[in-house]
Amino acid sequence: MTNTIAPAAPQGTSLQVGASTRPTSQQYNSELFLKLLTTQLANQDPSSPMDSTQMIAQTSQLASMEQLTKLTQTTSDTYSLQQRTSAANVIGEQVTWTGADGATQSGKVTSVTFDSTNGPQLKVGDQTVALSAVTTISAA
Repeated sequence: MTNTIAPAAPQGTSLQVGASTRPTSQQYNSELFLKLLTTQLANQDPSSPMDSTQMIAQTSQLASMEQLTKLTQTTSDTYSLQQRTSAANVIGEQVTWTGADGATQSGKVTSVTFDSTNGPQLKVGDQTVALSAVTTISAA
């Protein structure tokens, strides 16, 4: 004869299941960092508070993260500006690209439009060609 004992439910514990009202953020930013640091400070053991060296290290990490975020944005802006400059310099030039049908096509660039989603778009005759699709550029 085997005796089985059911596990006891924890006393005073409640578990709420359901959809969160706040969307989760996967981005690690300064706001999240400060919330985590504040929570850590509020819940620390009063008999052994956080070491000031740890506080300085975490503050330095925050400053580094903010600078990296700014650097990333600056790099992205610089890349976008380079694409625009390159596209503008192609106006009046002969370009070659591979069309959707796989055939090589060419023509003279008459204008450029800037699309934030697809990057610079070249107007060649009655066609619009992405700058990234151009394979050859030559003097007209």
